[in-house]
Amino acid sequence: MRFIILRKADAATEAGELPDPALLDAMGKFHQEMAAAGILRAGEGLKPSADGVRVQFKHGKAQVIDGPFTESKELIAGFSMIEVESREEALAWVRRWPALDANGGVELELREVGCSNGLCGVAATDATGARNPRFMLILQSDANTEASIDPGAERLAAMAQRNQEALDAGMLFGGDGLQPSARGAKLKFSGGRSQVIDGPYAEAKELIAGYWLLQVPSRQHAIDWVLRYPYPRDKDDEYYVEIRKLYEAEDFGEAFSPEAREAEARMRVQIAQAKLP
Repeated sequence: MRFIILRKADAATEAGELPDPALLDAMGKFHQEMAAAGILRAGEGLKPSADGVRVQFKHGKAQVIDGPFTESKELIAGFSMIEVESREEALAWVRRWPALDANGGVELELREVGCSNGLCGVAATDATGARNPRFMLILQSDANTEASIDPGAERLAAMAQRNQEALDAGMLFGGDGLQPSARGAKLKFSGGRSQVIDGPYAEAKELIAGYWLLQVPSRQHAIDWVLRYPYPRDKDDEYYVEIRKLYEAEDFGEAFSPEAREAEARMRVQIAQAKLP
């Protein structure tokens, strides 16, 4: 079973505050432990929403809205993808999240990966070493995705074809839908303790239904890709796709030591090898 761990945004991440060396080291070691256990499939941080954009679909039309976005509780600051035997095993790993993050007050969301309608996900070799920036495209949930309503064979086929085109072009290196929040959990850390809150969650607008990972020359290229994707365009549909740039190693400057960079590179190789059939 695959799960995505969504690290919720807070005032510090939205302000673009970089983690200090101690937290960088702790997070690096945590990811390395998961990689060594053979369960880590990806792990990335997202730049603040001020650097992002939303493509809002409303009444059959698309509107591009620049960040920042004020509702930080609806945003995410990073994610980790793991593959484990059960939800209980996933929760056990999430409980080990480094206590240095957000001074022990971090909020995480655990969601099972995989479209409930059967659309296959996308997984390519890890996009590292290329010069193009990387972006995460986040699809907002709605009542239909939370209820696992099948969009129909025609739309699924169009989505699969668009994914394959982007994969063949070398610009798409990851993407999948998420199971409804009824199968997920939220973990809130406070005072050295964690609280697990099982789904479902009523606030669908604060949830995500799926994601794509693109490596393209610019943010505009990512926007253009979103505008050409076969999303529902019915007059009653209202939702958005959020585009956020991923952090790269050079963004952390001296806080990311040469030793840590080497460990990160080795871990990415290990993750890429684990994805191979």
